[in-house]
Amino acid sequence: MRLFGLTGGIGMGKSTCADLLAKASVPVIDTDELARLLTGRGSPAIAEIAAAFGPDVLDAAGALRRENLAEIVFKDTTARARLESILHPRIAAAWAAQVEQWKQAGLTIGVVVIPLLFETRAESAFDATVCVACSEKTQAERLAGRGWTPEQSASRIAAQMSVDQKVAKSDFVIWSEGDVSTLAPQLRRVFKFQG
Repeated sequence: MRLFGLTGGIGMGKSTCADLLAKASVPVIDTDELARLLTGRGSPAIAEIAAAFGPDVLDAAGALRRENLAEIVFKDTTARARLESILHPRIAAAWAAQVEQWKQAGLTIGVVVIPLLFETRAESAFDATVCVACSEKTQAERLAGRGWTPEQSASRIAAQMSVDQKVAKSDFVIWSEGDVSTLAPQLRRVFKFQG
């Protein structure tokens, strides 16, 4: 099985690429989705997060208030490291278990989307790494389109390795400038799928 790790900066098109790959029947795991599943109400992770960051990170029903937590961890590197110590081992175990199922099923290709792939030193688990990138201007426009303030965007971007570093470390780069039609031909070249 050829296993790819897909990464990139915030708002640079990782999810769009993952969706296109999934539509082409390429098996994909998105670790952001795993994080949401692992922090569901009543989960061990959410209990640990509440113990570490206080009851204000949960709503009355016990669901995670993501924006409240983001306000804490993107202003304080120690708090962010604490959250990562709670989540990253659980996320890594979950995607590794899924990859093992793929291998047992005899699949020939798989993709794991990990925004912090290089930051978590996960690259050695993959046969190849792929970075999705665009210009800073386009990134800023996309993040503004999510309703983020320039300050929120800046704090989240600063929490990751620079996209230039990610590009330099990656085996392949998908350039996501322009509309979505530019992505499919690049994805086919890198991942060698039909359609």
